[in-house]
Amino acid sequence: MKIKRVTNKTFVLTATIGSIIIMVTILFNTIWSAKQTLNATDDAVSAVSSFYLEAMADRRAKTVTNLISNNFIQMEKALTVFADEGIEDQEHLRKVIGRIKQLLSLNRLALVDEDDIVYTQYTTYTGGSRYDFLAGDKLKDRVISTVYQYGSSTQLCLVIPADSLKMMGKNFKACFVQIDIRDIVNLLAFEEQGRTDFGIYSKNGENLSDTGLGEVISEQNILDATKSVLSDDKWEELYGNFEAEKAGNLTFEHDGAEETLYHVPIPGTGWQMVVLIRESIIHDQIRGISEQTLSFGIRQIVFTLVAVIVFAVILLLMLRRISAMQLEAEKEKGRSFLSMANTDSLTGLRNKHAFSGYEATLDENIRNKSIKNIAVLVCDINGLKHVNDTLGHDAGDQLIKDASVMLCEYFRHGAVFRTGGDEFVVVLQGRGFDTKDEVINEFNRKVEGNIATGDVVVSIGCSTLKDGDEQLKDIFKRADQLMYERKKELKGMGAKTRDT
Repeated sequence: MKIKRVTNKTFVLTATIGSIIIMVTILFNTIWSAKQTLNATDDAVSAVSSFYLEAMADRRAKTVTNLISNNFIQMEKALTVFADEGIEDQEHLRKVIGRIKQLLSLNRLALVDEDDIVYTQYTTYTGGSRYDFLAGDKLKDRVISTVYQYGSSTQLCLVIPADSLKMMGKNFKACFVQIDIRDIVNLLAFEEQGRTDFGIYSKNGENLSDTGLGEVISEQNILDATKSVLSDDKWEELYGNFEAEKAGNLTFEHDGAEETLYHVPIPGTGWQMVVLIRESIIHDQIRGISEQTLSFGIRQIVFTLVAVIVFAVILLLMLRRISAMQLEAEKEKGRSFLSMANTDSLTGLRNKHAFSGYEATLDENIRNKSIKNIAVLVCDINGLKHVNDTLGHDAGDQLIKDASVMLCEYFRHGAVFRTGGDEFVVVLQGRGFDTKDEVINEFNRKVEGNIATGDVVVSIGCSTLKDGDEQLKDIFKRADQLMYERKKELKGMGAKTRDT
């Protein structure tokens, strides 16, 4: 009997100790597994965020690269035109430059002769002290350089050699164009609901685009701004990547939230395209699910091991499905943004999509009374249908290009958009608003003169912000009505219409 009691006590004690060990093991394993799940979730979120940021940065960098490539191609065409024109004097040269700028959409096109004299459409000046690429006797290859002009924004300068070009008894050494960094920023910008920002930076971290990059970096030098929030080794890595023109990414915390940025070099420019995303919706949702998993697992420790395993399998499958759905949603959103284009392919102006984003920003400013002076011009080409029907669509396309050039020349201080086939919208603020009456009068005189010569005729109606206006469309409607009245007036003067 004694042996039996000892055996029973030993069995009970063994069972109790074994049960405790099993429960502790299950608890420890549950906590450990949950923590591993959290870590794996963080890694997955980082991978998704990196994919999203990398796609955004690469897309923008490729857009700038394509812009540079297209300009080089157009400059090569321009050199062929110059060589075939037989130019004998500066007046003839300037006319040809102006025509090429319109036809090939090369803004700020210039030529440089053997004496480093720069020829543009409107002026001639010495360029030896302004441009580093003119150093030396002969330009051997294409050059991409950044030009800092006093009192103006940063310019991207693209240069090709012109060794065989001879005009006006002189040998010419180069052809170049300058692209305003602000035009590049406008090309790259898209609506991202405040979750992502982008900027263009030089090798030393200088903000070339003047765009804000989150609260920490804002519009500052990115290397200076991140020094206080990054560890020394992370900052050295960022500095080294900028210096060596390498891509990379990093994450830092600000006010308890993570911010991740990805940077990729733009080949040939010495620039870095940087995209930043704040703590994302994916991170919040997936991390929240993981934290609930930990809490739920602890509460369910009293259940059998089989129930725990079954629950874990179901939860992991659910987590995997949610992760897949979120990843696909982000990919789809990324594809949608990538498919957006803000530039009209025919004229080079910003298109209707770009105008919609611009309009949304102005609507907010109008509602909160932060804007006082703004004018909207609704513009319509007279006789486009007549030209298409009688001369063909190529002539119609040229008429549209001529109209866009004319609008840009007169309203150079405004934002010009092509919103339809023969429809344009011009928004004037600041200096453009202050000089609108004088410029509109000059424009209308030019249009009326064009009726007799058969040149481009554009009807415009202008309206300004008034008390009670709540959105840009309120101004647009008035301007649109005035445009139709002007169209009737020009018809009476002999201008072509859809009916003639």
